[in-house]
Amino acid sequence: MAKLIKQINHRVIFISEEFAEQAIIAASCMAVKGIETVAAVPGIAQEAVLKKALVKKGFKWPGKIVGTENIELFGFDLAVFIGETGSALIPPLPGLPPVLSWAGMKSTSREDLIHEICDRIAELVDGYLETLIRSRQNSELVLDNLQEGIIAHDNDRRIFFFNKAAERITGYQRNEVLGMDCHKVFPGSFCGGKCSFCNAEHQSILPRAPYQLQFTSGSGEPRQLEMSITPVTDRLGVVQGVVASFRDQSRELELAGRLGEIERFSGIIGREPRMQEVYQTIRELADSNVPVLINGESGTGKELVAVAIHNEGYRGRKLFVPINCGALPENLLESELFGHVRGAFTGAVRDKKGRFELADGGTIFLDEIGDISLAMQVKLLRVLQDGTFHRVGGEETVKVDVRVVSATHKDLKKEIAEGRFREDLFYRLCVVPVSLPPLRERRTDIPLLVNYFIEQANREEGRDHFALAPETLDLMLGYDWPGNVRELQNVIRFLMVRCREDVALPHHLPENLQNQRPKVSPAGQVTGKRRKNLSVELVRSALKKTGNNRLRAAKNLGVGRATLYRFLDNHPEAFRSFRA
Repeated sequence: MAKLIKQINHRVIFISEEFAEQAIIAASCMAVKGIETVAAVPGIAQEAVLKKALVKKGFKWPGKIVGTENIELFGFDLAVFIGETGSALIPPLPGLPPVLSWAGMKSTSREDLIHEICDRIAELVDGYLETLIRSRQNSELVLDNLQEGIIAHDNDRRIFFFNKAAERITGYQRNEVLGMDCHKVFPGSFCGGKCSFCNAEHQSILPRAPYQLQFTSGSGEPRQLEMSITPVTDRLGVVQGVVASFRDQSRELELAGRLGEIERFSGIIGREPRMQEVYQTIRELADSNVPVLINGESGTGKELVAVAIHNEGYRGRKLFVPINCGALPENLLESELFGHVRGAFTGAVRDKKGRFELADGGTIFLDEIGDISLAMQVKLLRVLQDGTFHRVGGEETVKVDVRVVSATHKDLKKEIAEGRFREDLFYRLCVVPVSLPPLRERRTDIPLLVNYFIEQANREEGRDHFALAPETLDLMLGYDWPGNVRELQNVIRFLMVRCREDVALPHHLPENLQNQRPKVSPAGQVTGKRRKNLSVELVRSALKKTGNNRLRAAKNLGVGRATLYRFLDNHPEAFRSFRA
């Protein structure tokens, strides 16, 4: 057995705060077995005397003696703690060695102590050392053959485990990353901006659910990953590091995008092809710093896109700071953006940071950027050029690292032509444009949005079941939604207040949806059949012929569904007579 272990060339470390001499003797005894050993002790008196005694008995002095501060266990096959403290602080992490805890030996003489320790070493080497090490290797073999990438690091972000799938997905080899700070190895941070180990106060805040992130492989290829983070604690329950599992979703997301199967992305709802293009643009922008200009009608979700760009990138661990530029007068907007010093104006009783300073390291979202004055545009231009500005009333130059995302519902090129917007500012803001389609151009997303808003409202109001009748949804699909997604959300809220039953019927809709005008053809002619004058008998007959199918009855009568529902509301006897 000893011969086999010698061939394998294992490394064992003995650690002790209380029994330094015993740790050195144990390392010396095991070194005779052909195993590389290290002793980690705070220091020892009469070291030369002990070394002479061990060498005289034919033992080898440990290959290395180190202090107990910041012990590096990576690379050892076994760690043996001698004494009462220490072993509980070593978590059972992949990549780290198994841990044994020995009580301090009680022998009074050095001669007896050496014999007692050598007996323990013989029992370990000839007994269960190989089993311990093989068990660890087998568990790592399992992790090494998973299809998911596995990476583990300690609280200092030093990587101590990196399986084969992680090599394949990231394009980095194990020997390139082990023992390294993951932020220094991977560009833009591997965690996609959700690192909880950048400073001490964030160590306990870990993502609870799997999340997606954009990653650039070692060969420069962009990859879309899904990552899950699991904290690893020692026996005292203290977090000592994390294990992250991740898989490459690039191919399946690309195919899903082509097929229109992605329905939700970073809080945005929609599967229309134009929305798939928006999702892809957000992924591409996530780890970039270039300014982005989002254009779209009011209510299309411009701020949601800005938040997604922020959250999907490495800046996601910093603040996202929005400001509506069109809602503030010029003098107040300047103070809000750049801050002010005490006494800068009446009411400035203390220094105040502006939105740019608050967003340092993160993202500032300038909503309705097309509404700011030409004078404010000049001041904004300087910040975009070099990241510096002065607080209102201040002389000190403030420098920030901020990503700028802006949005507008206006046609800024038209504003430039009419002299209301600076062309140089436009090209600073619009390095990458993102255009959001209005809801009337993505009608197939309406059912998705309806279901999402109903689920959201059900949770908030404590309702178990609420749904729309097919006829109600038909009317909503035919509406043009000038207020876009925001108007749709408001209509769902309206229905939940108006309808106390489980199913909302067309007559529960707001009047502007019930009274939709018939569509007009390009020639200006009203399409559809000429409306008939309804009577109780006529409606009763149509309902009887269609088996109470009101949709077919309306079609046979040549009227819209909303018209028939309004008639039944005003003449309930037509429906009651038929049911009787």
